[in-house]
Amino acid sequence: MKEKKILICDDDHGILEMLEMVLEEDGYQVVVEAKSINALNRIAEESPDLILLDIWMPVITGDQILSQLRADHTKSNIPVLMYSASTDGKLIAEKYGANGFIAKPFDLEDLLHKVSGLLI
Repeated sequence: MKEKKILICDDDHGILEMLEMVLEEDGYQVVVEAKSINALNRIAEESPDLILLDIWMPVITGDQILSQLRADHTKSNIPVLMYSASTDGKLIAEKYGANGFIAKPFDLEDLLHKVSGLLI
């Protein structure tokens, strides 16, 4: 079976490292992108099976990235799990068409459960 590829976009290097470690331990191939401005190009290059996307990032926010993804018919079907510490993060994720949302700080078991559910 092909190893599933997950692209994580977050400007916080600590969160990127933690998510990369946890997801690789769970058997996923992980690609990280710290600069939101590069996210759409990386998604095009990597063709991930799932995208983990922080909502609040400098330059381009996660909801702006998701809006552009959903408008591009070649990428609109990629599942996106958004996350944020913001109290309105879930509403933002739903409004822009995310496939799921998880609040920070993460419950890692919940995160892994949502990731595996989106990759079925």
